[in-house]
Amino acid sequence: MNSLDPQLREFILFCVQRRGADWPALYDEMARVAGQHLFNGLGRAELKQLGLSLALDSIDRTIELVKQAIAHGQQT
Repeated sequence: MNSLDPQLREFILFCVQRRGADWPALYDEMARVAGQHLFNGLGRAELKQLGLSLALDSIDRTIELVKQAIAHGQQT
């Protein structure tokens, strides 16, 4: 979990709070939030720099990051 950027973790948890953790609703919310820069001004390009791609060919990695963020959020 240490590999997950704290700002990225907070982005994911922000989206979970808004929409819940059910897939694909969470993916849709993450895309919406990124598209409108609703979390600290982060858009798709900034998220990609932090390690999160919302491209469908990266979906397995995205799901893993979501799991890490949620697990960390439950521990705190």
